[in-house]
Amino acid sequence: MTAVNERFIQLDDVSLRFRIYATQNRSIKETVVNLLLRRQYGKPSTEVQALRGVTLAVGEGQRLGIIGDNGAGKSSLLKVMARIYPPTSGRIERRGFLVPLLEIGIGFNGELSGVENIYLTGAIMGFGRAEMKQRVDPILDFAELREHADTPVKYYSSGMAQRLAFSVATEIDPEILLLDEVFSVGDIHWIEKAKARMQALIDRSSILVLVSHQMELIEQYCNRAIWMQGGRIAMDGPPPEVVAAYRGGAAR
Repeated sequence: MTAVNERFIQLDDVSLRFRIYATQNRSIKETVVNLLLRRQYGKPSTEVQALRGVTLAVGEGQRLGIIGDNGAGKSSLLKVMARIYPPTSGRIERRGFLVPLLEIGIGFNGELSGVENIYLTGAIMGFGRAEMKQRVDPILDFAELREHADTPVKYYSSGMAQRLAFSVATEIDPEILLLDEVFSVGDIHWIEKAKARMQALIDRSSILVLVSHQMELIEQYCNRAIWMQGGRIAMDGPPPEVVAAYRGGAAR
């Protein structure tokens, strides 16, 4: 039986479908002529099955790595866990304060400054202005963005935006942390600094879920791994075994 205060993520037979609509650029004249002549070009939409009947339990103390080819459903799985995407079918349960660091600067307002976006992100996560005020200086210092604190984020490079996003997420100290290719942008100095900070955060957090194409990160940080194929879990087990199977190209 699950303890009252235990953190967990539970997915039961979860599927996720997207409908992608065609966006062909046509002139007004062409559109009118096509309507009059009842012409149809191509399909109006296509359906993508991102997840297929995924059942997964992630418990307290687990550091789960998710690997697989592009389009296998890795990022979709994280977004379902974060409740960014509601599942098409199935059930999701979750307990614990969760922070998703899934895309560079997700949730940032480009018109606002770095400092203003720190407060905005904190508010989205449920922190008051007084609480976030104490965190502003440490966030700016770690992100190495003090000189750009009052600059609108739309003028930040992708690396600067990632540094700020990572610094905010890891300063808040979540119970459940979702990471998607967090080390894909940045120089060697920043990546090494971020790795050290993430290790300290992992040591304090209850649950980590990490998506990465860098197998060494999966083996370094995780104590469990799953291999996603075609929206399904092809293999679940210790990271060295799952990574070896993935590299070999055959699930058990």
